[in-house]
Amino acid sequence: MTSSPPDPVFEQPWHAQLFALTVSLNEQGYFSWPEWAEKFGATLKIHGVARSLNGGEDYFLAWLDALEGFLSGRGLAQTDEMRVLKEAWTEAYLSTPHGSPVSID
Repeated sequence: MTSSPPDPVFEQPWHAQLFALTVSLNEQGYFSWPEWAEKFGATLKIHGVARSLNGGEDYFLAWLDALEGFLSGRGLAQTDEMRVLKEAWTEAYLSTPHGSPVSID
């Protein structure tokens, strides 16, 4: 009897990267898991009011929102700087030919 490979845990690579970044920040002591659970829970509640969360893309968009809030609130990153960086990556992604590595200057 042949077993099939397990389903992927994350729908998209960036979901796994975001999760790993959050774990790394926790392990470095920037916040505790109880602090994260409280912040993320509050963010999920806010996101869930506007639409139904399905545990995929929308879940990780809420996760990203919570992490950005932590970074900003702890003075680890400025909101304006994160916005500019996000816009630069979006522009780079949209202007990079399919199959080529995406980078920003």
